[in-house]
Amino acid sequence: MIRLIFHIVGAIQFFYGCYYDHTYVKIPSTSTNVTPFAGKLKYLTFLNAMLQTVYFTIAVSNDIFGTNEPAPSHKPLLRRIKDTMFSTLAFPMALFVGVTFWGIYAVNRELILPRALDPFFPIWLNHVMHSNIVLFTLIELATSFRMYPSKKKGLTILCTFMLSYAVWVHYIYFRTGSWVYPILNALNWPLRIAFYVFSLIFICGFYSIGENLNKLVWSKEVESTVKSGKKKAK
Repeated sequence: MIRLIFHIVGAIQFFYGCYYDHTYVKIPSTSTNVTPFAGKLKYLTFLNAMLQTVYFTIAVSNDIFGTNEPAPSHKPLLRRIKDTMFSTLAFPMALFVGVTFWGIYAVNRELILPRALDPFFPIWLNHVMHSNIVLFTLIELATSFRMYPSKKKGLTILCTFMLSYAVWVHYIYFRTGSWVYPILNALNWPLRIAFYVFSLIFICGFYSIGENLNKLVWSKEVESTVKSGKKKAK
């Protein structure tokens, strides 16, 4: 029951954050040189909040209709989707968005969230999008077991998502002449490429951290699931 309530709170919180951001956060073009093209869908923060909303909604559905057993005799589709989504996207994306945002913010906030946006972007929404995502995903890792896919499959899904987003950012730039993030405008092309490579390595590192933490926290369950899989294979 506690797990179900936690998942419901997570789903509602991130849904409302996305709804409020999309509906009420209207930034005048005079306050920033970022293009209005693509709306909120050009921001990784917004896409990640949508991802967390979907994940926690699936987690609620799995709590009600699926199973949270470590090694069920039959793993329902909801459970398979939930495990894969958390492992490959929800966990690494949440940590990547939270750590990179607050890291850049600490160095020079004008590169990530200019002060000119403060009247339009509430502090509580900032924390929902950039702080709570980390808190909730860590609590989720500690309270719900999941079996990670093979590293090849997991990193392929994650890297495909990130590379697709990089293509999206560049499409917006070549279409409008405006970078989504001020930090990209401050870098030349060699430094941008280095930034992209570093970011990809960084988020893949978060994937490995999540996988290792899962093994550490759920060592007995992982071992039980692996043994069960070997028995079925025989």
